[in-house]
Amino acid sequence: MAVASAVDPFAPGSDSAPTPVPLSVVPSPPAPVPPSLFAPGFTAKVNLLTDLVLVVAALLTSTTLMGHDLRLERTDVWVLLGVGVVSWLVSGTALCLYDTRFAQRERLDDLALLSVQVLAVTAVLFVTRLVMGTESWIVALSLFPLVLWPSVALLRLSVFRRLAVREEPLDEVLILGVGAMGRLTGEDLHHKHRRKVVGYLKFSGESSSVETPAPVLGTTKDLESVLCTVPVNEVYISGNLVKHHPEMQAAVKVCEKFGIPFALPAYQMRFDRARPVDGNAISDGYLHFVTHAFLPHQMALKRLFDIVSSAAALLVLSPLLITVALAVKLTSRGPIFFKQERVGLHGRTFGMLKFRSMVVNAEELKAKLEALNEQTGPVFKMKNDPRITRVGRFIRKYSIDELPQLINVLRGEMSVVGPRPPIPKEVAKYAAWQRRRLSVRPGLTCIWQVSGRNQISFENWMYLDMQYIDHWSLKNDLNLILKTVPVVITGSGAS
Repeated sequence: MAVASAVDPFAPGSDSAPTPVPLSVVPSPPAPVPPSLFAPGFTAKVNLLTDLVLVVAALLTSTTLMGHDLRLERTDVWVLLGVGVVSWLVSGTALCLYDTRFAQRERLDDLALLSVQVLAVTAVLFVTRLVMGTESWIVALSLFPLVLWPSVALLRLSVFRRLAVREEPLDEVLILGVGAMGRLTGEDLHHKHRRKVVGYLKFSGESSSVETPAPVLGTTKDLESVLCTVPVNEVYISGNLVKHHPEMQAAVKVCEKFGIPFALPAYQMRFDRARPVDGNAISDGYLHFVTHAFLPHQMALKRLFDIVSSAAALLVLSPLLITVALAVKLTSRGPIFFKQERVGLHGRTFGMLKFRSMVVNAEELKAKLEALNEQTGPVFKMKNDPRITRVGRFIRKYSIDELPQLINVLRGEMSVVGPRPPIPKEVAKYAAWQRRRLSVRPGLTCIWQVSGRNQISFENWMYLDMQYIDHWSLKNDLNLILKTVPVVITGSGAS
């Protein structure tokens, strides 16, 4: 095994702390996975859909091979298919089978996870069938893992892992420091961990003539202004603790204020034999920090819930959606939908969809009505807004105009629960601490929606969003959804 190169930060001529390369005696697993989406990336999504098809095919094949007449037990088959699909989704989420860096796992580790997944789903199907009461199916289900495992394993190893490696990076990072450590960190993140470096910031005393893998955007003093304009998933603070301690501390404070995850060098000393107790925690040479509870499995389940619930809601509510679309089109001039640029996770913009509830030139008329704004802060709210149409007033009162945002949820731009997405002009007026509400994915409903909506001041609104972020859990999300239903039905606090 090759010896890792480590730079002594106290050696003469050294301009940085040790390089972010793990020690030679420590295995090199993938970089720590941040709170992730459910099956992020195109390859992971195709892999998931393919596996679900294989689960259904394996169930049908195993029962057919045992000579069962599926027409006589069609209800039982549908129940087992539903249980098989749901249990595959839930267990796959719990095992992080389709997470951001599944292609960087060791092949044997990936096979082990797939094996556990197949066995877990088989066990759930066995229990389900026993509860339903037909023991003759037990023999048929015993063939299920024998049919399923080879197919999912073969496709995973021979196709999807190779495709995932070729995909463009999903995460964008900013690196502080243009010294040896910063440059090596950028190369390591790009080649090994599928992360795109969007830029560098220099520490004081660092040369401006060195070449870096990405452009130099300024100095560390510019960090706050850069984070206001450049969306990033994480900040790597690649400084020397002896030389750059004040600047590193200031950078940490800015990241905490904005709610941006950050990483600090794990190695500030030179080691010959010592090894970390947990190599996974510092596999890329950094300690990673987040500003709220680190619950990756719950975050993945949250994304799974968003996908299933938004797809089901669009299907069930399709008659209402069609009726509202016709009403909007027939009662006022203009398009059915209103697409507005909003600011999402970490400052990335997206087009938020709504049923059009205002006249076509509403944005032009807004400038004339600014003096009548009834909301404090940068947000514009007006109880009797003259721009709202007759149909628009009704659908706004009961939040029906927001239903097209289920498409945004399905696409991953929004979540069912989260702070409401602001418009860019509002974000430009935010105080630094208020930008932390952009550290989570925006949602259809949050604490603000169930606490009075337009009757709450802007500053209290921001504090409620911070409260949601600091105390987030799946349980709290479910409670907010249950509280939202009566608010929507009664139209409480809406205008």
